[in-house]
Amino acid sequence: MRTKHVNVLIALAAFVLFSFSCFCISRMTQTSNQLINCRNHILEFKEKILRLKNKTERNRQELINALSKMKYEMTQRENTSTDLVEKKMNTLGKDETVSNNTFEVLKFFFPHLRKVGRIYPDVIIGKEKTGVSFALGISTVSRGNQSYLKQTLNSVVSRMTLSEEKDSVVIVSVADRNEDYLKSVVDMITKRFKRQLKSGSLEVISIPAFFYPNMLHIKQSTEDSGKLESWRIKQVLDFCFLMLYAQPKAMYYLQLEDDIIAKKRYFTKITDFVHNITSNNWFYIEFSILGFIDKPIDLLLGDIFQVKMCNPGETPEKCAERNKQIRIRYKPSLFQHVGIQSSFSGREQYSKFLSMNERLSP
Repeated sequence: MRTKHVNVLIALAAFVLFSFSCFCISRMTQTSNQLINCRNHILEFKEKILRLKNKTERNRQELINALSKMKYEMTQRENTSTDLVEKKMNTLGKDETVSNNTFEVLKFFFPHLRKVGRIYPDVIIGKEKTGVSFALGISTVSRGNQSYLKQTLNSVVSRMTLSEEKDSVVIVSVADRNEDYLKSVVDMITKRFKRQLKSGSLEVISIPAFFYPNMLHIKQSTEDSGKLESWRIKQVLDFCFLMLYAQPKAMYYLQLEDDIIAKKRYFTKITDFVHNITSNNWFYIEFSILGFIDKPIDLLLGDIFQVKMCNPGETPEKCAERNKQIRIRYKPSLFQHVGIQSSFSGREQYSKFLSMNERLSP
């Protein structure tokens, strides 16, 4: 009986051991499969990482190439004046606002501009600097083979201190349809005045031909008097367009000819004089006895003063006395006129002025 029980126990133990062995073998097989699967996942992940790394390297190289190309193009743009020409369109999209455009006032006076969207000069070079104390405007047109602009600009910008340059902007307005002259001005300024262009203290604009009434494009007369009249009208408009462009930039505006030489420390003397004026009623200060070289600018200014200060029926003497309150003349002159060849074709201008106290140095 006991032997029977022993045999049963042995058989049971053998069965348990066999079952446990099968279980262990099964678990080992599963574990091995899991390890194989894990290894495969790791290898797959590693391949993805390598592909991502290669892709990242390609992207990095492409980015480096793009940056190098941009740097090269920027260098070329600085060295080539034609690349610097960044004309802005004179019309905006339908959804863009024109409420802040000072040139909109021209539509009141010129019917031919009323059908134009937005009227604005072409900004050839410039950062459109604003918020300064002084804007200095220089309107220029071709004088044939003669040009005084480089000499004028050199004296104007070189005789400012760095702080004065920072608080001002010089605007050169090319009011000539001759594309060759525009290019020559751009070439000269981009080569000679790179620092001023980069800082935004010097700008070049161009007045589009459509700004002017059609009457100026038609030869009204073969006589010199008719040509001279058209030339004078255009010159007045040249100054008006330039003043309108400068108006939102600065508190004070200084109009200069394109054929003058500025006296040393002229800008310091102007700012000191303006800031030391006790009266706030002044309207106009002359820093050169010659004023504008070509009429009728001078005559128009006289009319403005008469309208502002003269009452109907009063004596001219009383009106002139009141004019002195708003029209101030600074002495000695801070600018020397040097141009001989006039902007009016075939005409020469020999009018010059030297101060009685000291000679202006070039």
